[in-house]
Amino acid sequence: MSRIVFFSIPAHGHTNPTLEVVRELTDRGHQVWYFSFEEFRERIIAAGAIMIPCDKYLPVLTEKEQKHVNKIVGKDFAAMVEMMVDTLLTMEGDVLKQLEEIQPDCIVSDSICLWGKLFAKKLNIRLVCSTTTFAMNQHTAGLMKPKLGEMVRTILGMGRINKKIAQLNDHGYEVPDLQSLIGNDDRVETIVYTSRLFQPRSETCGSNYVFSGPSIRKSERNAVIKRKGRPLVYISLGTVLNKNSHFYKNCIKAFKGSDLDVIISAGENTDIESLGVIPENITIKHRVDQIAVLKSADVFLTHCGMNSVNESLYFAVPMVLFPQHSEEAMVANRVEEVGAGVKLKSVSSSNIKTAVLEVLGEQSYSKNAELVRDSFFKTGGPKAAAELILNIDPVRYA
Repeated sequence: MSRIVFFSIPAHGHTNPTLEVVRELTDRGHQVWYFSFEEFRERIIAAGAIMIPCDKYLPVLTEKEQKHVNKIVGKDFAAMVEMMVDTLLTMEGDVLKQLEEIQPDCIVSDSICLWGKLFAKKLNIRLVCSTTTFAMNQHTAGLMKPKLGEMVRTILGMGRINKKIAQLNDHGYEVPDLQSLIGNDDRVETIVYTSRLFQPRSETCGSNYVFSGPSIRKSERNAVIKRKGRPLVYISLGTVLNKNSHFYKNCIKAFKGSDLDVIISAGENTDIESLGVIPENITIKHRVDQIAVLKSADVFLTHCGMNSVNESLYFAVPMVLFPQHSEEAMVANRVEEVGAGVKLKSVSSSNIKTAVLEVLGEQSYSKNAELVRDSFFKTGGPKAAAELILNIDPVRYA
């Protein structure tokens, strides 16, 4: 029986894909501890792991400070590094002690969860990287092209970043530069929750990468919603940067009175009443069962988070692409390259309507989404990911 520890950041898109891997491990009789956050407790425990909450290590923010954090997510790299390092230094005393007590055979850390990776290195514990975006190496990193504003903020923030790197070195973590902090060398064993077909430049990813496909629970696959016999459009900006009343109002204007049914997931922080009168053919909720909706949808207008895109392709739903930052832009570019979607030119109601009707009217988008879906079904799934973690040489799937 192996003893395995998981680390992730407090984000649905980074936690949810790991849960079926956890379930596969615990079903095989292995012990799993998951250092995570209270909002994920129930799902982690349901997957069979021991959940260790880390909420107390996060900074306590005022409402104004939280709004600022929400605003800079994905846009201010220096601020992200500062928050990550501060969290690591706050938790290290307790967590390092717990890890020494657990004596794990392996640590599985999200690719951007700095504390998981650095704790593994400090304690000389075998590390497996869990990447919920594309596999990033020296050949693919250049595909993520930050916007001008992001580049300027990063350059101006390098002094702050270097101070945090110096702090880490003072605490005994060997971090010579920024790349060693945020990246993995090409020898690190890595789980990627997509297929080699969808992975850009997959030929540069060696045998240490296991492509396990999207991680979707069997119970989620069985969820359904009722259709009304008309094409169904699903719209969501994800769980983080989703407060955009102007965008939602334009979506309402675009599809009001049309021969389409529209479901909009607007996020917990959106004041739905402020959006005005909602037409009969449009449903707006703070949160929906995304898997159930995608099983019935004909097109998905998405922010292009990797998790959402993978789920859309898993059900062969073509997309209208509306990325919010550079990482999502890279995902959107790949969807366009494989012909499974089209980028939104602007958030005007006319452009929203034109893009959705184009994807609905051109069969090639659906057919290309089906090709990617078929490649997902040929991956090894959670079984292949678990075998990598257990240091079993897995069958090399597509």
